[in-house]
Amino acid sequence: MTKYNKCWISKIQVNHPAVLRRAEQIQARRTVKKEWQAAWLLKAVTFIDLTTLSGDDTSSNIQRLCYKAKYPIREDLLKALNMYDKGITTAAVCVYPARVCDAVKALKAAGCNIPVASVATGFPAGQTHLKTRLEEIRLAVEDGATEIDVVINRSLVLTGQWEALYDEIRQFRKACGEAHLKTILATGELGSLTNVYKASMIAMMAGSDFIKTSTGKETVNATFPVAIVMLRAIRDFFWKTGNKIGFKPAGGIRSAKDSLAWLSLVKEELGDEWLKPELFRIGASTLLSDIERQIYHHVTGRYAAYHDLPMS
Repeated sequence: MTKYNKCWISKIQVNHPAVLRRAEQIQARRTVKKEWQAAWLLKAVTFIDLTTLSGDDTSSNIQRLCYKAKYPIREDLLKALNMYDKGITTAAVCVYPARVCDAVKALKAAGCNIPVASVATGFPAGQTHLKTRLEEIRLAVEDGATEIDVVINRSLVLTGQWEALYDEIRQFRKACGEAHLKTILATGELGSLTNVYKASMIAMMAGSDFIKTSTGKETVNATFPVAIVMLRAIRDFFWKTGNKIGFKPAGGIRSAKDSLAWLSLVKEELGDEWLKPELFRIGASTLLSDIERQIYHHVTGRYAAYHDLPMS
C-alpha cells in the first residue's frame, strides 16, 4: 500500500489518438501458428480465471466448473503434445460469494489447490452501502476465498473524488486480510481514458494486487485501448515504487485468437516477467472451450464436434 499522492494523477492527460493507433497495431498483427500457437494457447490456459457468474448457478455446475479447472484440456490431447505431466490447470475459479463454499468443497474433493476467487462489494454495480460491501468481502474470505474481485464505486471516479476512492479501496484491502485483492474498474463506465489511468493509479496506491478491466456485465468490457492505458499505469507505478501489480482483462474475451493477442500485448508492454499467473489473469467463461477446440485441431487436423470435448 502506498500513501495517497495527488501529484501522480493531477496533471495526467491520456493521448487518445496515440492509444487508438497502438491498439490498431495489436489487432492487425498476425498471430503465431502451428506448434508455437499450441504452446501459447496452453500458456493462456494457465492464466484463466474460469468464471461462472450466473443467476442460475448451483452446486452441481460449480462442481463441474472446478473439475474443468483441474482438467482444462483433454488428457489424450496433452499426451499428444507431451504436456500431460506438466500440471496444466487454470489459474483460479471465480464465483459469486454464496457459491464459494461449493467451490472450495469441490476443489478439495478433486485434490487440488487451485485458488477460489469471489466477486464482492455489490458486484456488478457496486451501488450498495459500504458496510454491506465490506461484510461481503469478510464473509467470502471466511468461506475460503483466497482472491477477492471487488468493484469500485464508479460515481467517485465520474465526480473526481479520488481521495474518497482511495480510502474506500483501502478499506477493501483491510477487509481482505491475507486474500489477494483484484480491483475491477468497470472501464466502460468511467467516461474517458484519462479517468481509466487515474482510477488504475489510485487502485494500485490503495493496495490492490491486481487491477481488472471490467465485470463482464457492462456494455463495453475489455478493449485494447483501455488495456494499453492500464498497462502503462502499471508500468509507471512499478517505476515509481518498485512494486509489480497484476493485470486482468475480463469480459468479451471468447476466442483463442483473442487470448493470443492479450498475451502479446502484455509481453510487449510489461515484458515476460508479467506473463505468469501471479501477475496476469484472463477472466473468462467460454474462452477455454475455444482454446481446447484449437488444440484439438492442432493435434488431429480436424475441428471437434460439439460432443468431442467436455463442457466447461
